[in-house]
Amino acid sequence: MTLSIRAAGLIGVGAACLSLLAANPSQAWWPKGHAVIARGALKALPAEVPAFFRGAGELVGHLSYDPDVQKNRATPTLRAAEDPEHYLDFELLQGKPLPKTRYDYYRLCSQLKVDPTNAGTVPYSITEWTEKLTVAFAEHRKWPTNMSIQTKCQFYAGILAHYAGDVCMPLHTTIHFDGRAGADGKSPRSGIHARLDSLIERLDLKPEQLAMQQKPAAIPDLFAGVMAQIENSRSRIDRSYELEPRLPPQNEREAWTPNPEAREFGIERGRESVRFLASLYLTAWKNSEKLPLPSWLQR
Repeated sequence: MTLSIRAAGLIGVGAACLSLLAANPSQAWWPKGHAVIARGALKALPAEVPAFFRGAGELVGHLSYDPDVQKNRATPTLRAAEDPEHYLDFELLQGKPLPKTRYDYYRLCSQLKVDPTNAGTVPYSITEWTEKLTVAFAEHRKWPTNMSIQTKCQFYAGILAHYAGDVCMPLHTTIHFDGRAGADGKSPRSGIHARLDSLIERLDLKPEQLAMQQKPAAIPDLFAGVMAQIENSRSRIDRSYELEPRLPPQNEREAWTPNPEAREFGIERGRESVRFLASLYLTAWKNSEKLPLPSWLQR
């Protein structure tokens, strides 16, 4: 089964970005939505996580845009590499359990005669960036006053925020990512994806609201935890389609009065995005405590 590449266009900000978002069903949450989730996750972290990290909302929120900004038609090599990092078309994998490492996954796709750029690689982008943050946190523990290491931790956190937010948007976990796919597996491009993406922004949700009374916990098995989160999102695919008539219109300038069901769904997905991302941050921090660094490394 062959699917077309799902990303299209350079992602902008504000009113001008709407037409691009409508053409880009690989986007999950509008740009401000990703930043709100990132800032909310930092606010939800316990005090054991260093203050330099918990207080980095402006930078981490800024960086959370970048994986979409980089899907630019003017940088085709980068765009081709970046696009699959945002989703998993789960049905293409025919019920096979996913291996824990990226290249074992590529081998599985080869066995299934599935192009991994069609199936998507988001479980690996989340796992890998969490482990990058873990290594950076281990460096911080050894050199706690090194500002370059602190900036590196914040950078990794911003990129991770984007992919973690992506998988909490249900239509990033299915071939039905923009309308119910037909027998050929292709999306009809109905526009539901962009409308669902807009919820966090159109509801004007705030980081404090999404972080309130959250209790993130470290994930014992990182990859298993990522896959569990994907299953959590997949359980809401049907609900996403049930809500289609109540979602914001594609035209950003068209008036929309949020109804209770759409509001409830947007808040639930926003809070789950914050909880999951904060749990990834906390996992990286806790795992960094006993992570060995090379003996030759000096900072």
